[in-house]
Amino acid sequence: MEIRFENVNFTYQPDTPFENKVLHDINFTIKDKSYTAIVGHTGSGKSTILQHLNALKIPTTGSVWIGDTEISAKDQVKSLNDIRKEVGVVFQFPEAQLFEETIGKDIAFGPQNFGLSEEEALKRAEEILPVVGLDASFMDRSPFDLSGGQMRRVAIAGVLVMKPSVLVLDEPTAGLDPKGQFEMMSLFKELHEKQDITIVLVTHQMEDVADYADHMIVLDEGRVVGEGAPGEVFQNEQWLQSIQLDVPKTVEFAQMLAEDEQWVLEDVPLTIHELSDFIMEKLQKSAVQGERTGDVDG
Repeated sequence: MEIRFENVNFTYQPDTPFENKVLHDINFTIKDKSYTAIVGHTGSGKSTILQHLNALKIPTTGSVWIGDTEISAKDQVKSLNDIRKEVGVVFQFPEAQLFEETIGKDIAFGPQNFGLSEEEALKRAEEILPVVGLDASFMDRSPFDLSGGQMRRVAIAGVLVMKPSVLVLDEPTAGLDPKGQFEMMSLFKELHEKQDITIVLVTHQMEDVADYADHMIVLDEGRVVGEGAPGEVFQNEQWLQSIQLDVPKTVEFAQMLAEDEQWVLEDVPLTIHELSDFIMEKLQKSAVQGERTGDVDG
């Protein structure tokens, strides 16, 4: 499912002394089956845009298109429930929203709220558990007896059980240790690749953008100031720093190497594997040239 913002503006508390315009003429498209990252420093408008992605907020002016449904201040949307089935949002620290006495009941709450019987909702809950790396034995356990990482998986299962076409992730690895971060991002990668779910990653973790996203949108002071493939955007390190954003450590290291003319970059390596391949290739070429020089000297 494609999501499109057309000249979206948003103002908190309009026509009051506390009026605060936070989005200015936002235009972008999140393509169907893409993995799009939305990045920006604190106060750039990320959270407000996130809330427009499934109509938690309505534009003050302009339109948000979610599939074939237009959402704007002038149009009355017939059913926001239909939109929220299609666009699932995993908020930061989603485990804080767990409340039922068993994991099965917690996951089944959403489907029941949308009209499924308890039996059918529990069946769906049991079917979704393996998708997040848990098994049926968790159904009758209390969510509050789990580790932090397991609780987050249960909360994500509660979103996935609605079978969304788009999954929006708000800083999904916040509070997790490095192992937990890797496992969580690997889960979303698998959902994207094997189930064709469109992923929207709202984050300040540039390494995650480099490792997983195929497109990125850069925000600053409520405006879209850049977008493109991560490899293109991350080449402009000075510009990113000017809007208080970093580049991935791999890019930073590669650009440091490139200060030596022997390490000229053709394409910026984004991931650890790409950086490793780049270094190995350069070392191999250097070794071959050294051998040739030795032959000539001999």
